[in-house]
Amino acid sequence: MAINNAWLVRPDWDAAIYAWDFPLKNRPTPQNNQQVIEEDSFVPVQNNYGGFVYSGGTMAFTAGYFALGHYKPKVLAFMGCDMVYTKTKNTHFYGSGTADPLRDDVTLRDLEAKSVRLQAMGARQGCAVVNLSKDPSRLRFPRAALNSIAQEKPNSFNEELITQALELEQNLGYYVPSGRYWEKESRFNSSEIDALDALWRRTTLG
Repeated sequence: MAINNAWLVRPDWDAAIYAWDFPLKNRPTPQNNQQVIEEDSFVPVQNNYGGFVYSGGTMAFTAGYFALGHYKPKVLAFMGCDMVYTKTKNTHFYGSGTADPLRDDVTLRDLEAKSVRLQAMGARQGCAVVNLSKDPSRLRFPRAALNSIAQEKPNSFNEELITQALELEQNLGYYVPSGRYWEKESRFNSSEIDALDALWRRTTLG
């Protein structure tokens, strides 16, 4: 599944996913069995995992949650989504565009915590979430190699702390059904989100 401009990397992608404001001129025309995944498809799936405020409002995480919910894979592998940015070359799915996590966004204050949450949600449904990249990364996923990816197993997590984190999310009530959380951002307390992120960080056991 290719995120935003990444469908240009190679022609044999199966699905292309992009945000509602992705420029029309940059959108692919699917061929044969290819499909495009837009807001009307990925918002309900991400909502099933708690919504955008808790899972992180960037397409890397949105693609991950959509893949978990729609494809239900045994292994979910990322490449080119490390969120460590350089001004010298294009290394990520947005090419030379503006990176989401560099904007002032209350859902992206702790990328590491958001990646732990995604990994924990994957583990809960028997999916190993890994990173194929060899570059420095903000993602806390274990590194993996493509030639041995079928042997990857989910990491272990503290289920008691996961339950606490999910209960805290329910109590905060930062759920926006439309997915356009930025329209309701005045409702969100960044300190409360920071505390939630810190709790998610503590759930990992390996």
